Amino acid sequence: MRGVALGRDGPVRGQGRTSGGGAGAVPVPGAGGRPVLRRGHGRGPGRGHGHGTWFLILPALIPILVLSVGPLLYGIGLAFTDAQSGRTQTTRWVGLLNFSDLLQDTLFWDSFRVGLVWALGVTVPQFFLALGLALLLGQELRLRWLARALAIIPWAMPEVVVGIMWRLVYHPDAGVLNETLRSVGLGPDEGRDWLSGTATALLAVIVVGVWAGMPQTTVTLLAGLQNVPRELHEAAAMDGAGAWRRFRTVTWPAIKPVALAVSALNFIWNFNSFALVFVLTDGGPGGRTRLPMLFAYEEAFRYGQFGYAAAMGLAMVALIAVLLAVYLSRRLRGEGEEQ
Repeated sequence: MRGVALGRDGPVRGQGRTSGGGAGAVPVPGAGGRPVLRRGHGRGPGRGHGHGTWFLILPALIPILVLSVGPLLYGIGLAFTDAQSGRTQTTRWVGLLNFSDLLQDTLFWDSFRVGLVWALGVTVPQFFLALGLALLLGQELRLRWLARALAIIPWAMPEVVVGIMWRLVYHPDAGVLNETLRSVGLGPDEGRDWLSGTATALLAVIVVGVWAGMPQTTVTLLAGLQNVPRELHEAAAMDGAGAWRRFRTVTWPAIKPVALAVSALNFIWNFNSFALVFVLTDGGPGGRTRLPMLFAYEEAFRYGQFGYAAAMGLAMVALIAVLLAVYLSRRLRGEGEEQ
């Protein structure tokens, strides 16, 4: 029978057989060499790919749901209960009572203030030192590959190992820091206990935090610097621009989005730090280095107040989200006005 062939500009008539018309028909070669329509097997284009895609992402999706999303939802629900440790303890729904207690808990607000000081004290110098190191490692230097490898060594070390190593550095009697100060005549005969002094403990752990987190920021900024076109630097140099002007007008605008993103992420990670400060000071002395995560850990696993600790974690997430939203909106608004 005579079928309807599909031409490039629309339907044309030609010889050939079809298995039927209507939706789902596909072209097949006809007697005259022209394609004609043949009905498919009930599947339109793209239909059936969804099941295969879900099957492929299940191995990655299941661990995320089980290990991340599930505990997160459970923790949110736990924040509205009076859950405590012990099998005989009954859990009751208390609503917003935990959050009401948080507003009156001076220890919580002290830990939150310490967390902000710690996060800013680590993030800001960490960024500037990492930026300088990234600019240095981006130059054509001899043995640059070795310098780059050495720069990321702190990143490869677990936080617990870093904490133990720096405890030895700060040791009051045999620590490297006190021995060095004594050798140059700047330290007392009796070594100073940097991690136990109320005036030096927070500064000491901030130094360790900067040292431990700087490689990650350096690598990120170095990757951003590699994307700055060399031709722009050459053109600016031909126009008589010095190194500082080239950085301000060429380099910084190019890496500014990367710098904004890495600074925000570093602030979040630093504020949520736990292992490093736990190994170094365990929150002491006198709560001078008790970060919010340490305070929540004590409430949950030392005093068994699981519901209160969960409420504390949820409140910290909300507060940090608000602070970051304000910070990012101002930065993005400033970039929009500059453009």
